[in-house]
Amino acid sequence: MITRIFLSCFAIGLLFACTPKTQQQTTETKPTQPPVTEKTKNPCPTFSDAPNPDLALEEFVLYRDFMKMNDWNNAFKKWEYVHKNAPAADGKRTSVFTDGMKFYEYFMSQDSSKKEEYISKIFQLYDEMEKCYPEGGMVTGLKAFDYFFKYPDRISKEEQYALFKKSIEMDEGEPRYFILNPFTSLLVDLTLEEKVPIEEAQRYNEMIRNAISKGLAECKGTECDNWNIINEYAPARLEALESVENFYDCAYYKNKYYPSFEADPKNCDVIIEVYSRLKWGKCPEDDPQLMALDAAYNENCRTAAGPTCNDLLKDGKYRDAVKCLEELLPNISDNKGKAQYNFLIAQIYFVYLKNYPRARQYALEAARQRPGWGQPYLLIGTMYASSGPLCGPGRGWDSQVVVWPAIDMWTKAKNIDSSVASEANKLINQYTQYMPTMEDIFQRLKKPGDSFYVPCWIQESTIIRAKP
Repeated sequence: MITRIFLSCFAIGLLFACTPKTQQQTTETKPTQPPVTEKTKNPCPTFSDAPNPDLALEEFVLYRDFMKMNDWNNAFKKWEYVHKNAPAADGKRTSVFTDGMKFYEYFMSQDSSKKEEYISKIFQLYDEMEKCYPEGGMVTGLKAFDYFFKYPDRISKEEQYALFKKSIEMDEGEPRYFILNPFTSLLVDLTLEEKVPIEEAQRYNEMIRNAISKGLAECKGTECDNWNIINEYAPARLEALESVENFYDCAYYKNKYYPSFEADPKNCDVIIEVYSRLKWGKCPEDDPQLMALDAAYNENCRTAAGPTCNDLLKDGKYRDAVKCLEELLPNISDNKGKAQYNFLIAQIYFVYLKNYPRARQYALEAARQRPGWGQPYLLIGTMYASSGPLCGPGRGWDSQVVVWPAIDMWTKAKNIDSSVASEANKLINQYTQYMPTMEDIFQRLKKPGDSFYVPCWIQESTIIRAKP
């Protein structure tokens, strides 16, 4: 029999591993387009190349003024003239092309029957822009950005990923800031789906982290806002690759987890958590920090009952620990004991293996076997709240809506089990601030109290609520 499992994110001090990260959503860092360099002459007509240069410049200024006044029809007529005669504007900016995209996006919002036609025109403009501004990966990155955030169903995730890679290669391995979050999202998804080789994913993982470090160190003024947004999302999303064996090395796990042991060296929960991470990272047996953890385990945590499922967990053998627990289940005679084992399996899937659907499956089985127990619902709510980076394409609606089913679960937990009410209320109060605003809700022609279906892996119906 298992003697002790040190896993509960709510019963022990491991919130550093389980804290929801809804505030760390995939963030749509809006791309700004830097002036084109003078290295090469623009191959497309500029104002000075137009039949009437003064008229071309005048029409450019006028159509942009009309756009600011939301007079789209008059603006479009003048834009057409500029696009035909001076698409490269002054040769240093892509405004004519990107403004054209805004026109077609506006027309699309007014007449959905022509959606495909307008989208095709948008990407025709991208093709033209690439010919006019072939230097570097900016235009390719912008195209990939729009596919990811605006038109994700138009090409596959693999094709989007390939476009981002092309942009990075064209920029000689230094990714532009606005592609980092969507590229990170695709990299993680495709790696977990085994569609990107581990070696390639490791290379881009390092590239992303280095770019963020450099960006944070060198940014100035308001440009730091974008780097802070990226730093909120990308590292958190890359954590999912901890579930891939041999992805991160020993040094990664020591740097990330060992400080928690140093802060609390006699806490068995912390000892097992950190020891297992270092073992998962293939730290050698003679590693001084692993040896210190082993000594602390023997002194404070080891029992006389011999090897247990807990030892497998401690050794970073997560799947073996799950198998061990599953094999013990038939020998448990009471439902309360079975519920505890299923709950522990759920926690292993969530905390270590990052498999949320499987974790929910075992948590619900635990709840079924032990009616009136709130811990499984606290765990499910925590998983939902942690899914902002997984389910949301931007800092906003799609990432924030995961809070609603999370609150549903935390509310259910406290309603059926008063012993978890304090923890549930703490989480509800903490994450209420991450719900969509009333303005966001009204913009989508919805209102608080409406039913809402949350997609992604969650697939739950909930109630719309506004941020207080």
